[in-house]
Amino acid sequence: MSMLRTIKPKNARVKRALAAREPQVVENEKTAIFVRGQSTSEIVRNVMKDLYALKQPHAINFSRKNDIHPFEDTSSLEFFANKNDASLFVTGLHSKKRPHNLVFTRMFDGRVLDMMELGVEGFKSMGEFDSPKSSVGIRPLMVFHSDLFDTHPKYQLVKSFLLDFYNGHALSEIPLIGGLEHVISITAGPLPQTEGLDLENDKNLPKIHLRVYTVKLLASGSKIPKTQLTEMGPSIDFSLRRVQDADEEMLKMSMKRPKLAKSDVESGLGKKKKNIETDSMGDKVGKLHLDRQDLSKMQGRKMKGLKVRKVPAASDGEMQVDNDEE
Repeated sequence: MSMLRTIKPKNARVKRALAAREPQVVENEKTAIFVRGQSTSEIVRNVMKDLYALKQPHAINFSRKNDIHPFEDTSSLEFFANKNDASLFVTGLHSKKRPHNLVFTRMFDGRVLDMMELGVEGFKSMGEFDSPKSSVGIRPLMVFHSDLFDTHPKYQLVKSFLLDFYNGHALSEIPLIGGLEHVISITAGPLPQTEGLDLENDKNLPKIHLRVYTVKLLASGSKIPKTQLTEMGPSIDFSLRRVQDADEEMLKMSMKRPKLAKSDVESGLGKKKKNIETDSMGDKVGKLHLDRQDLSKMQGRKMKGLKVRKVPAASDGEMQVDNDEE
Protein backbone atom coordinates (compact mmCIF):
# COMPACT_ATOMS: atom_id res chain seq x y z
CA MET A 1 0.00 0.00 0.00
CA SER A 2 1.36 3.39 -0.97
CA MET A 3 2.43 5.77 1.78
CA LEU A 4 1.89 8.83 -0.43
CA ARG A 5 -1.35 10.61 0.24
CA THR A 6 -3.84 11.57 -2.45
CA ILE A 7 -6.12 14.62 -2.25
CA LYS A 8 -9.24 14.81 -4.39
CA PRO A 9 -9.82 18.42 -5.56
CA LYS A 10 -13.25 19.90 -4.82
CA ASN A 11 -13.22 22.47 -7.64
CA ALA A 12 -11.13 23.72 -10.57
CA ARG A 13 -9.22 26.29 -8.48
CA VAL A 14 -8.06 23.65 -6.00
CA LYS A 15 -7.19 21.35 -8.89
CA ARG A 16 -4.92 24.01 -10.43
CA ALA A 17 -3.29 24.72 -7.07
CA LEU A 18 -2.57 21.02 -6.49
CA ALA A 19 -1.20 20.63 -10.02
CA ALA A 20 1.23 23.50 -9.41
CA ARG A 21 2.56 21.73 -6.31
CA GLU A 22 2.97 18.35 -7.97
CA PRO A 23 6.44 17.19 -9.10
CA GLN A 24 7.29 18.97 -12.35
CA VAL A 25 9.44 17.93 -15.29
CA VAL A 26 11.59 21.02 -14.63
CA GLU A 27 11.44 21.81 -10.91
CA ASN A 28 11.40 25.35 -9.60
CA GLU A 29 13.77 26.66 -6.93
CA LYS A 30 13.27 24.87 -3.62
CA THR A 31 12.20 26.98 -0.65
CA ALA A 32 13.81 26.40 2.76
CA ILE A 33 12.20 27.20 6.12
CA PHE A 34 14.43 28.08 9.09
CA VAL A 35 12.63 27.32 12.36
CA ARG A 36 13.81 27.39 15.98
CA GLY A 37 12.86 24.90 18.66
CA GLN A 38 11.87 25.73 22.23
CA SER A 39 15.49 25.68 23.38
CA THR A 40 18.27 27.16 21.21
CA SER A 41 21.68 28.66 21.83
CA GLU A 42 23.12 31.92 20.56
CA ILE A 43 25.53 29.98 18.34
CA VAL A 44 22.65 28.08 16.72
CA ARG A 45 20.72 31.31 16.08
CA ASN A 46 23.74 32.99 14.48
CA VAL A 47 24.53 29.95 12.32
CA MET A 48 20.93 29.81 11.11
CA LYS A 49 21.05 33.54 10.36
CA ASP A 50 24.06 33.13 8.05
CA LEU A 51 22.72 29.97 6.39
CA TYR A 52 19.47 31.85 5.80
CA ALA A 53 21.39 34.73 4.18
CA LEU A 54 23.12 32.31 1.79
CA LYS A 55 19.78 30.77 0.80
CA GLN A 56 17.90 34.01 0.11
CA PRO A 57 15.61 34.88 -1.64
CA HIS A 58 14.23 31.31 -1.53
CA ALA A 59 14.10 31.13 2.26
CA ILE A 60 11.57 31.76 5.04
CA ASN A 61 12.64 32.57 8.59
CA PHE A 62 10.32 31.79 11.53
CA SER A 63 11.10 34.27 14.30
CA ARG A 64 9.02 32.54 16.99
CA LYS A 65 9.98 29.44 18.94
CA ASN A 66 8.16 26.20 18.17
CA ASP A 67 7.78 23.02 20.19
CA ILE A 68 9.28 20.88 17.49
CA HIS A 69 11.44 17.74 17.59
CA PRO A 70 11.90 16.42 14.01
CA PHE A 71 13.19 12.94 14.93
CA GLU A 72 10.31 12.32 17.37
CA ASP A 73 7.36 14.02 15.62
CA THR A 74 7.23 15.28 12.04
CA SER A 75 3.65 16.59 12.03
CA SER A 76 4.71 20.22 12.57
CA LEU A 77 7.18 20.10 9.67
CA GLU A 78 4.58 18.59 7.36
CA PHE A 79 2.08 21.30 8.35
CA PHE A 80 4.58 24.10 7.69
CA ALA A 81 5.66 22.50 4.39
CA ASN A 82 2.10 22.30 3.01
CA LYS A 83 1.17 25.78 4.22
CA ASN A 84 4.25 27.49 2.74
CA ASP A 85 4.89 25.17 -0.25
CA ALA A 86 8.41 24.46 1.05
CA SER A 87 10.42 21.26 0.75
CA LEU A 88 13.51 22.05 2.86
CA PHE A 89 13.88 22.70 6.60
CA VAL A 90 16.61 23.73 9.01
CA THR A 91 15.62 23.28 12.66
CA GLY A 92 17.78 24.79 15.41
CA LEU A 93 17.88 22.99 18.78
CA HIS A 94 20.08 22.91 21.86
CA SER A 95 20.26 20.42 24.74
CA LYS A 96 22.83 19.01 27.13
CA LYS A 97 22.96 15.72 25.21
CA ARG A 98 23.13 17.39 21.77
CA PRO A 99 24.45 20.95 22.12
CA HIS A 100 24.27 23.46 19.25
CA ASN A 101 22.23 21.13 17.08
CA LEU A 102 20.93 21.63 13.52
CA VAL A 103 18.51 19.24 11.84
CA PHE A 104 18.27 19.39 8.04
CA THR A 105 15.06 17.92 6.59
CA ARG A 106 13.88 17.24 3.05
CA MET A 107 10.23 16.81 2.11
CA PHE A 108 8.48 15.01 -0.72
CA ASP A 109 4.78 15.24 -1.47
CA GLY A 110 4.20 16.97 1.87
CA ARG A 111 5.89 14.18 3.86
CA VAL A 112 9.33 13.95 5.45
CA LEU A 113 11.71 12.19 3.05
CA ASP A 114 14.94 12.07 5.07
CA MET A 115 16.78 13.97 7.82
CA MET A 116 20.32 14.77 8.85
CA GLU A 117 21.56 16.08 12.20
CA LEU A 118 24.73 18.18 12.47
CA GLY A 119 26.38 19.62 15.56
CA VAL A 120 28.11 23.02 15.40
CA GLU A 121 31.68 22.59 16.71
CA GLY A 122 33.15 25.90 15.50
CA PHE A 123 31.68 29.07 14.00
CA LYS A 124 32.70 32.47 12.62
CA SER A 125 29.93 34.64 11.23
CA MET A 126 29.92 36.72 8.06
CA GLY A 127 30.26 39.88 10.12
CA GLU A 128 33.65 38.76 11.41
CA PHE A 129 35.12 38.79 7.87
CA ASP A 130 36.00 42.24 6.51
CA SER A 131 35.49 41.29 2.87
CA PRO A 132 32.97 41.88 0.06
CA LYS A 133 29.85 39.70 0.02
CA SER A 134 28.12 38.00 -2.89
CA SER A 135 24.85 39.27 -4.34
CA VAL A 136 21.51 37.85 -3.25
CA GLY A 137 20.14 35.06 -5.43
CA ILE A 138 23.41 34.11 -7.19
CA ARG A 139 23.97 30.35 -7.42
CA PRO A 140 27.27 29.26 -5.86
CA LEU A 141 29.93 26.93 -7.15
CA MET A 142 30.19 24.06 -4.64
CA VAL A 143 33.38 22.07 -4.11
CA PHE A 144 33.63 18.88 -2.00
CA HIS A 145 37.11 17.92 -0.80
CA SER A 146 37.25 14.27 0.27
CA ASP A 147 36.61 10.84 -1.16
CA LEU A 148 34.17 10.26 1.71
CA PHE A 149 31.54 12.36 -0.10
CA ASP A 150 31.51 9.73 -2.86
CA THR A 151 32.09 6.53 -0.85
CA HIS A 152 30.71 6.86 2.70
CA PRO A 153 26.87 6.62 2.95
CA LYS A 154 26.50 9.33 5.60
CA TYR A 155 28.78 11.78 3.82
CA GLN A 156 27.01 11.07 0.54
CA LEU A 157 23.83 12.16 2.30
CA VAL A 158 25.55 15.35 3.51
CA LYS A 159 26.64 16.15 -0.04
CA SER A 160 23.14 15.50 -1.40
CA PHE A 161 21.57 17.74 1.27
CA LEU A 162 23.90 20.69 0.71
CA LEU A 163 23.56 20.51 -3.07
CA ASP A 164 19.78 20.51 -2.68
CA PHE A 165 19.81 23.44 -0.25
CA TYR A 166 22.04 25.76 -2.24
CA ASN A 167 21.42 24.44 -5.74
CA GLY A 168 25.10 24.20 -6.47
CA HIS A 169 26.20 23.33 -9.99
CA ALA A 170 29.32 21.78 -11.44
CA LEU A 171 31.52 23.78 -13.82
CA SER A 172 34.45 22.62 -15.91
CA GLU A 173 35.48 26.23 -16.58
CA ILE A 174 34.88 29.48 -14.67
CA PRO A 175 32.76 32.00 -16.65
CA LEU A 176 34.62 35.27 -17.17
CA ILE A 177 31.54 37.53 -17.28
CA GLY A 178 29.03 37.24 -14.43
CA GLY A 179 27.32 34.10 -13.26
CA LEU A 180 29.77 33.25 -10.48
CA GLU A 181 30.39 35.36 -7.40
CA HIS A 182 31.08 32.93 -4.56
CA VAL A 183 32.26 29.40 -3.84
CA ILE A 184 31.07 27.10 -1.05
CA SER A 185 33.86 24.70 -0.06
CA ILE A 186 33.02 21.62 2.04
CA THR A 187 35.86 19.51 3.42
CA ALA A 188 35.76 16.30 5.48
CA GLY A 189 38.76 15.64 7.70
CA PRO A 190 41.16 15.00 9.13
CA LEU A 191 40.76 11.25 8.83
CA PRO A 192 41.26 9.17 11.99
CA GLN A 193 44.55 7.33 12.47
CA THR A 194 42.82 3.94 12.84
CA GLU A 195 42.20 1.95 9.71
CA GLY A 196 38.70 2.25 8.30
CA LEU A 197 35.68 4.14 9.61
CA ASP A 198 33.13 2.86 12.10
CA LEU A 199 29.73 3.46 10.50
CA GLU A 200 27.90 3.08 13.80
CA ASN A 201 30.12 5.18 16.06
CA ASP A 202 29.61 8.82 15.08
CA LYS A 203 32.37 10.04 17.38
CA ASN A 204 35.06 8.62 15.11
CA LEU A 205 33.72 10.27 11.95
CA PRO A 206 35.73 13.23 10.60
CA LYS A 207 34.29 16.71 10.99
CA ILE A 208 32.78 18.66 8.11
CA HIS A 209 34.27 22.10 7.45
CA LEU A 210 32.14 24.59 5.50
CA ARG A 211 33.83 27.71 4.09
CA VAL A 212 32.49 30.39 1.73
CA TYR A 213 34.68 32.52 -0.56
CA THR A 214 34.02 35.37 -2.98
CA VAL A 215 35.57 35.12 -6.45
CA LYS A 216 37.56 37.97 -7.99
CA LEU A 217 39.17 37.86 -11.43
CA LEU A 218 42.51 39.67 -11.76
CA ALA A 219 44.59 40.59 -14.79
CA SER A 220 47.24 38.01 -15.63
CA GLY A 221 48.69 39.33 -18.89
CA SER A 222 46.83 36.72 -20.93
CA LYS A 223 43.27 35.92 -21.99
CA ILE A 224 42.80 33.73 -18.92
CA PRO A 225 42.56 35.91 -15.79
CA LYS A 226 43.94 35.01 -12.40
CA THR A 227 41.30 33.84 -9.91
CA GLN A 228 41.46 35.14 -6.35
CA LEU A 229 39.36 33.71 -3.51
CA THR A 230 38.58 35.84 -0.46
CA GLU A 231 36.82 34.29 2.53
CA MET A 232 33.51 36.05 3.14
CA GLY A 233 32.01 33.74 5.79
CA PRO A 234 30.43 32.01 7.40
CA SER A 235 33.03 29.50 8.60
CA ILE A 236 31.37 26.50 10.25
CA ASP A 237 32.72 23.19 11.57
CA PHE A 238 30.12 20.44 11.84
CA SER A 239 30.11 17.06 13.53
CA LEU A 240 27.92 14.42 11.95
CA ARG A 241 25.29 13.03 14.31
CA ARG A 242 22.03 11.18 13.60
CA VAL A 243 20.63 10.51 10.14
CA GLN A 244 17.25 9.16 9.06
CA ASP A 245 17.32 7.52 5.66
CA ALA A 246 14.43 7.83 3.23
CA ASP A 247 11.76 5.19 2.88
CA GLU A 248 12.51 3.05 -0.17
CA GLU A 249 9.14 3.66 -1.81
CA MET A 250 9.24 7.42 -1.24
CA LEU A 251 12.84 7.63 -2.42
CA LYS A 252 11.93 5.77 -5.61
CA MET A 253 9.04 8.15 -6.25
CA SER A 254 11.13 11.26 -5.53
CA MET A 255 13.83 10.17 -7.98
CA LYS A 256 11.43 9.22 -10.74
CA ARG A 257 12.26 10.99 -14.00
CA PRO A 258 10.21 11.57 -17.14
CA LYS A 259 10.81 9.32 -20.12
CA LEU A 260 11.82 12.27 -22.30
CA ALA A 261 15.53 12.72 -22.87
CA LYS A 262 17.18 15.75 -21.30
CA SER A 263 18.11 17.20 -24.70
CA ASP A 264 14.51 16.91 -25.84
CA VAL A 265 13.23 18.68 -22.72
CA GLU A 266 15.71 21.54 -23.16
CA SER A 267 14.88 22.02 -26.84
CA GLY A 268 11.14 21.80 -26.28
CA LEU A 269 10.84 19.13 -28.96
CA GLY A 270 9.65 16.27 -26.75
CA LYS A 271 9.27 12.94 -28.46
CA LYS A 272 11.01 12.97 -31.83
CA LYS A 273 8.54 13.21 -34.70
CA LYS A 274 8.99 12.78 -38.42
CA ASN A 275 9.87 15.95 -40.38
CA ILE A 276 10.04 18.05 -37.17
CA GLU A 277 13.29 19.47 -35.80
CA THR A 278 14.63 22.50 -33.92
CA ASP A 279 16.89 25.12 -35.46
CA SER A 280 19.89 26.87 -33.88
CA MET A 281 17.60 29.36 -32.14
CA GLY A 282 15.57 26.61 -30.47
CA ASP A 283 12.47 27.16 -32.61
CA LYS A 284 10.45 24.20 -33.83
CA VAL A 285 10.62 23.77 -37.63
CA GLY A 286 8.46 21.38 -39.64
CA LYS A 287 8.19 20.25 -43.27
CA LEU A 288 4.91 19.86 -45.16
CA HIS A 289 4.65 17.67 -48.26
CA LEU A 290 1.92 18.62 -50.76
CA ASP A 291 0.81 17.11 -54.10
CA ARG A 292 1.89 18.83 -57.33
CA GLN A 293 -0.58 21.59 -58.25
CA ASP A 294 -2.42 21.64 -61.59
CA LEU A 295 -2.32 25.32 -62.63
CA SER A 296 -4.69 24.76 -65.57
CA LYS A 297 -7.54 24.26 -63.14
CA MET A 298 -6.78 27.36 -61.08
CA GLN A 299 -9.62 29.89 -60.89
CA GLY A 300 -8.42 33.24 -62.27
CA ARG A 301 -11.43 34.98 -63.84
CA LYS A 302 -11.98 37.32 -60.91
CA MET A 303 -8.56 39.01 -61.33
CA LYS A 304 -7.93 41.18 -64.36
CA GLY A 305 -4.32 40.10 -64.68
CA LEU A 306 -5.25 36.41 -64.64
CA LYS A 307 -8.09 36.48 -67.15
CA VAL A 308 -7.81 33.92 -69.92
CA ARG A 309 -7.78 35.60 -73.35
CA LYS A 310 -8.52 33.90 -76.61
CA VAL A 311 -5.81 34.44 -79.21
CA PRO A 312 -6.93 34.23 -82.91
CA ALA A 313 -5.35 31.48 -84.95
CA ALA A 314 -2.28 32.63 -86.83
CA SER A 315 -1.91 32.16 -90.56
CA ASP A 316 0.68 29.85 -92.04
CA GLY A 317 4.23 31.07 -91.62
CA GLU A 318 3.31 33.55 -88.83
CA MET A 319 4.05 33.18 -85.14
CA GLN A 320 1.16 33.12 -82.68
CA VAL A 321 1.83 35.68 -79.89
CA ASP A 322 -0.26 36.59 -76.81
CA ASN A 323 -0.06 40.32 -76.13
CA ASP A 324 0.09 39.70 -72.37
CA GLU A 325 3.13 37.46 -72.80
CA GLU A 326 4.95 39.55 -75.42
